[in-house]
Amino acid sequence: MRLAPLILLLTASGMGAGCATAYYGVLQAFGKEKRDLLVSRVVGAKESQEDAQEQIQTTFEAFKGMTNFDGGDLEDAYNRFNSEYEDSVDAADGVSSRIRGIEKVAKDMFSEWESELGDFSNDEPGRKAKSRSEALLRDTRTKYDGLVRSMNSARDSMDPVLSSFKNQVLSLKHSLNAAALSSLEEDAAEIQADVDSLIEDMQRSISEAEAFIQELDAAA
Repeated sequence: MRLAPLILLLTASGMGAGCATAYYGVLQAFGKEKRDLLVSRVVGAKESQEDAQEQIQTTFEAFKGMTNFDGGDLEDAYNRFNSEYEDSVDAADGVSSRIRGIEKVAKDMFSEWESELGDFSNDEPGRKAKSRSEALLRDTRTKYDGLVRSMNSARDSMDPVLSSFKNQVLSLKHSLNAAALSSLEEDAAEIQADVDSLIEDMQRSISEAEAFIQELDAAA
């Protein structure tokens, strides 16, 4: 069996303690360690953030299109905005899931790393090697903690924007007529500020993810 389908099967099975052990065992059989999986999940989270960033912008453009509505089928315009909003919710959920995946693997990796510090020999070469490993562990954990804080902060920044979109979706649904659109321009300016702040937070988090990936690759 190829590695990718087997990993998907184990992941879908719920990843309890036993499944997690089997999962890591499969990876090691193919020459992969928890560090490799962590890098892969950080890459996936970074890409998920990029997709969410793009989707939020697309949703806001659909909303702005309604503020400038000038004839045509108003219900079609509303349906497009609502569809984009729902895609944004899915994108946010995807980011949350990716972050949880990173946290799970990182916890297991750091636990294993700490446990293996006790396996160094007690002679001079062993103590020196252990000291280097401890220093690398502290440095890696510090950078990881910063990365996850940044990712969670960027994800949390999505909630006010999604809430604003939801409010507009409901408002438009309840009063779907041209007169209702005249009140949207002021709302659009407020949402624009939230979107701009969100994009900055997510871009910062994406940059930190890229730096963390490079650090782990260099350490390897």
